[in-house]
Amino acid sequence: MRLQLALNVADLEEAIAFYSKLFGVTVNKRKPGYANFAIDEPPLKLVLFENPEAAERLNHLGVEVFDDEQVAKAADRLEEAGLADLVEKEATCCYAVQNKVWATDPQGMRWEWYRVLED
Repeated sequence: MRLQLALNVADLEEAIAFYSKLFGVTVNKRKPGYANFAIDEPPLKLVLFENPEAAERLNHLGVEVFDDEQVAKAADRLEEAGLADLVEKEATCCYAVQNKVWATDPQGMRWEWYRVLED
């Protein structure tokens, strides 16, 4: 399991250069307007969306897990607590197929608990 931090950035190239140096890693996936880093230490999935017009830098937060059972348990827990906004199965997002459940905190921050099925 690792936390995910998804940021809106004004300039994707500039952000990739900065975060590569900050964490000492190379970009894991790169597509038009999108990049991500799979960082081992600290365990972090850093996602960058090129969105210069975004009102906020923080796009959303997440928890990446590595088997469907963990997504199902999170979905059950969030549904029982009345927190699950949306459950998605085999949804295409960030150039990957994923199973996920979404929740929104009281101030509007979106969280996803997800597993990548196909990249």
